[in-house]
Amino acid sequence: MRDLKRQQKTKSKLRKNRQKKQKQPLKLRKLLHRVLRVAVASFSGALIVVGGFFAVQLLMASDQFRIDQIAVNGGRQLSSEQLIALSDIQRGQNTFELDLGLIGRKIEENPWVGAARVERIFPREVVISVVEQQPVAIINLGFLYYLGRNAEVFKVLDATDKLDFPMITGFDYRKVEQRDPQVAADLKKIVALMADLAGRKLFSLDQISEIHRNPSGSLSLFTLDGGVKVRLGRDAFSKKLDRLERIYSQLKPRLPILDYIDLNVDEKVIVRIERPARRLSDNLLTRPKADTKGVS
Repeated sequence: MRDLKRQQKTKSKLRKNRQKKQKQPLKLRKLLHRVLRVAVASFSGALIVVGGFFAVQLLMASDQFRIDQIAVNGGRQLSSEQLIALSDIQRGQNTFELDLGLIGRKIEENPWVGAARVERIFPREVVISVVEQQPVAIINLGFLYYLGRNAEVFKVLDATDKLDFPMITGFDYRKVEQRDPQVAADLKKIVALMADLAGRKLFSLDQISEIHRNPSGSLSLFTLDGGVKVRLGRDAFSKKLDRLERIYSQLKPRLPILDYIDLNVDEKVIVRIERPARRLSDNLLTRPKADTKGVS
């Protein structure tokens, strides 16, 4: 019985040894194939990089991609020649040398340009498209500036700029420059008010010389004819102007003798009428009195 057990143990040891000996050897051929594939892929990648580099060099040197046309879209205040000069793009320059984003930002440095986009049209053309600022008023901040349709102050006026815009007063330069939230909101309010006035027929924007912002934030208009002050307050401008227009045909001939028009009383138009001055001999030391009338 003991011999049988020994034989079984011996057989089990032999089986284990056989299993160890039967492990698969390293497949050298597979390893060589992998190394070869990696080498071929690396070499191919290097060839692609080198080929791409030489292809770029050929494109950069090719006359087929030298710019001979520069088109400009959207310029009104600035001429095509001015916008091309701002871009620094030269005819004969290779199109692949252009940094389109940098050129657009360079053009936008001009105060008249709100946004600029530069595009390649292969093989030999470049298109510059701009959105220009549109002034709606002149704002007095110590110097005169244009106020744009987007309620942003964008350009100090020079001798070549037009002056036929309403004047905005009552703002502080530092607060405008620092983009004070209340100042920004009031400027947007003024731009919206001018848009409302521009669409009216009886009392319209072309009859306004100035829009003044009072320290309290309320707004006043001054008429072009007679310089009459129209008190608007801080809100509900459209309703107040509707009320004024209902009687404006009666008031218009009398503008030269009016002191102010107040629209801040509900359902009324308050008009202050200056009395005609007396003779100079009777009025050397006195100021003419004034009447205040309410027109419903």
